Amino acid sequence: MSVLIKPIITEKMTSDSELYNRYGFIVNPKANKLQIKEAVESTYGVSVEKVRTMNYGPSRKTRYTKTGVQHGKSNAYKKAIVQVSEGDIIDYYSNL
Repeated sequence: MSVLIKPIITEKMTSDSELYNRYGFIVNPKANKLQIKEAVESTYGVSVEKVRTMNYGPSRKTRYTKTGVQHGKSNAYKKAIVQVSEGDIIDYYSNL
């Protein structure tokens, strides 16, 4: 089971990483905070102080078409905000 799926690179997360040393990741929905902490520490070589997690449910949409009512939904996902210790930096672009 791979715990980290992808990093979140948005304007808000970039400002959080510069000001507060917080980084965001999309993680496996079955992963807990300890597994997320170990995965970030082993992947990026930093020491993690705190992990916050959020579960996002699917967004549902209904469309009315000629053939009838079409129901659809997006995928549910789990987001983790990881705070690293002072002086540690995660560089996403180092291995491109």
